[in-house]
Amino acid sequence: MTNALRILAFALAVLFAGPAMAQLDQEQTVNSALATIERIKTSQPSIREQMDKARAVLIVPNFYKGGFFIGGEYGNGVLLVRQPDSSWSYPAFYTMEGGSLGFQIGLQSTSVVFLIMSDKGLQAILNNQFRFGADAGITVVVVSAGAGASTTSNLGADILAYSFSGMGLYAGMSLEGSVLAPRESWNAAYYGRAVASRAIVFDHAASNPQADRLRDFLAH
Repeated sequence: MTNALRILAFALAVLFAGPAMAQLDQEQTVNSALATIERIKTSQPSIREQMDKARAVLIVPNFYKGGFFIGGEYGNGVLLVRQPDSSWSYPAFYTMEGGSLGFQIGLQSTSVVFLIMSDKGLQAILNNQFRFGADAGITVVVVSAGAGASTTSNLGADILAYSFSGMGLYAGMSLEGSVLAPRESWNAAYYGRAVASRAIVFDHAASNPQADRLRDFLAH
């Protein structure tokens, strides 16, 4: 991430949530991911149907967008993968970021949930960095307010993307140019040793009981 985006991300965090957000750490991100998915599964039954089919889920509970003339986007999230026995892996940490130029003043916070429906989509995200709109082989469908999760246009999508504001499913999300990247330093801090995202979600290489509530909720 560029220094400009790091500065903007910090400023956005402080403006939105003050000292509590400035102290955001791995456990808080996991807890926030659980709260996000609980709220979504309760308020959006159609998403639950798609979630039951998903190969993996990536939850970004607080995604900040905004700026002063130069826009920026930033958020931390967790990736969990469904296992052969229908349980869920322990989380691997990711960042989501982007930037844009143009006249824009304002701040916005949303929750973003990616349902990864295919192995191809999962492998694309695990391959170090995934830039939306840059991989022609991956179909990403942004599900907006008023569009059902199971509509014909969503069939065959590798990744379904949902964005939620305080009022529910958000209609104005654009992912073009945004990047998902593993946050290996957070993996190391959370699990007590260096461990790659792929090893966490596929090889059971690390565990932390603090994430069990999130894993159990996804399984039911």
